[in-house]
Amino acid sequence: MYTTDDVIGIELGGSPQERDGHRRGRRDGLGFGHNTRAAIVTRGLAELSRLAIKLGAHPMTLAGLGGSATSCSRCTATSRATARSGSRLAAASPLSEILGSMNEVAEGVRTTKSAYELSRREA
Repeated sequence: MYTTDDVIGIELGGSPQERDGHRRGRRDGLGFGHNTRAAIVTRGLAELSRLAIKLGAHPMTLAGLGGSATSCSRCTATSRATARSGSRLAAASPLSEILGSMNEVAEGVRTTKSAYELSRREA
């Protein structure tokens, strides 16, 4: 068990990582390989870290279990609804059709929108 007092880092490190799962699904749907997966993980974490630090998070939180571990998990899992929705989006299916046909919650869709709006507000 690990503890931290970095609430901002943990909140931002966990929630927006769902967007990486969504990106991972799009990567799979477009047929890209492992190098693209590595780019998704590293660039996603870099983008998230800049935002989190600007909001007061400790940089090391995102370098550890609160950030990079979560991102790796999201980008490598194959059975996640978020990845499946991203894959279907890459195949040019309309988002409303994708979400309407799913019995699971694709967290990455809403989280991506929220992360985008937060980053635009804080830019």
